[in-house]
Formats: sequence, structure tokens, C-alpha cells
Amino acid sequence: MWMRTTCNLEFQLAYPTPLILMLRARSGLWQWIARESYTFAPVVPVKEYTDIFGNLCQRLIAPAGEFYVRTSTDVITRDNLEEAPGGGFVEIPNLPDNVLMYLLPSRYCESDKFGTMAREIVERLPLGYDQVARITQWLRESIRYAPGTSAFPLSAAEVNLQGEGVCRDLSHLGIALCRALSIPARLVVGYLHALEPMDMHAWFEAYVDNHWYTFDPTESTLRGGRLAVAYGRDAADVAIYTQFGPPATFSDMQVSVELLDTPPG
Repeated sequence: MWMRTTCNLEFQLAYPTPLILMLRARSGLWQWIARESYTFAPVVPVKEYTDIFGNLCQRLIAPAGEFYVRTSTDVITRDNLEEAPGGGFVEIPNLPDNVLMYLLPSRYCESDKFGTMAREIVERLPLGYDQVARITQWLRESIRYAPGTSAFPLSAAEVNLQGEGVCRDLSHLGIALCRALSIPARLVVGYLHALEPMDMHAWFEAYVDNHWYTFDPTESTLRGGRLAVAYGRDAADVAIYTQFGPPATFSDMQVSVELLDTPPG
């Protein structure tokens, strides 16, 4: 399917403020960027670099006053996502080197605390994909998806105790449970068509059967229409903006995702 995503950010700055933004998606196996625009008002010098996860990051100093960031992307992406019931567990010695870091506990995914709980959730299931699918179903049944209730990221332990959270928080718990079973898992931030309420979205991927598969505990069924923007161990790695120095007021964000009837001209 063809989609157009837009994201408009507005900042109110008392002083010039260093920012790192993460708003440019990459073309890859399951998504192709056909057109994009990325503008600032006022215009400022920008340097772009690629972080250790392969994400495109934009480094700049935002001037004092009102500062706007506007992005638009036309992408061809999947209508339907691959699933692999029965997909096998990948033994640790056979994992690719760049996947190993997604086995370890991280700031918001304390997988070392969830071994017993994870084993109870997936009891008697085949190792691999079916375990992750069961974890995702358990999250849907046990943790309430509550958009707008969490301004700051909750860790896996916190959202498990609280019993509710936003998409990012549920994904943190799913990732921690997977890693507790020695299944690599990572957080994805991006866009999802027909998300209600519309916003940036987060889900997670697990590495089983020698492939990354998508899991989304906030959706009753797995569906396509996604544009992945950033990947990381948890929310600390995939913030769409990070500020340094004097406080900046993030005053507004508007996100839209629409289907295109024809490819962009």
C-alpha cells in the first residue's frame, strides 16, 4: 500500500537549545521511501548521522523563540505482516552478532526480573514464535492499553505493577518477557494507519526463526500499514527528539497518516 505520513512539531524556546531529532525513516526490506520533505522554520544548519542501531539522526541548535519542524513522507509498505506460527527459537551461538545486544536488560526493559513470570506465561508452548505470540496475547488480556496516560516512559517493572500504559510501555514489558526467555526483542517507533487516537506509535519485534517479526500488544489483530522510523533497545534509544541544556517547551505535535490511491507523481 501507498501511504503519506506527516509530523509537525512546535517548540517554544527561551534560549538557543541543542536538539537531536529522529524523524527520517529509512528504506528497507519492507518499506520504500518514495518521497520525503523535512523543513525547519526558521531554517538552521543541520548535521545528520547514523546511530549504532542504524537510525538517521539530525543534530542542530534550535534558536530562541518559536521553532517548527515539519516532515512528510510517501512510502510503499506492507498491507499484511508476516507471521510464523511454529517458528523456531534461534540458539544463542547461532544469533547474528548485531542481534546479541537485544538479549540484554536495558534501562526500561529489566528482563533479569521477569524469568519466572515469563516461563509461567509460556508454559508448555514450543520455543520461539509461539512463545512471543502468547506473551503478546497475555499483554492484551492483562495490561490495559490507555493512550495519553503516560507522559514519560514506564519501565517493564513499572507497567507490570501499574497494570496499564501507552503503546511504548506495553512494548517494554513484552520485550522484557521475551529477553527473559533468551529471545532477542527490540522497540520500534513509527506510524500506523488508522491508529486511534492518531499519534506516533510504538510496537516491538522479536527475532525467531532467523527473522525479525512484528508484535503489537495494543492491536487486537496484527495489521500492516506501518512506517518504521527508529529501532532500539527501549524508549531511551528511539526518542523522536532529545533536548540538552536550557529547558525547551514542546508545545504541540500533529501526526497524520493517509492512504494514497495512486503512487505519488
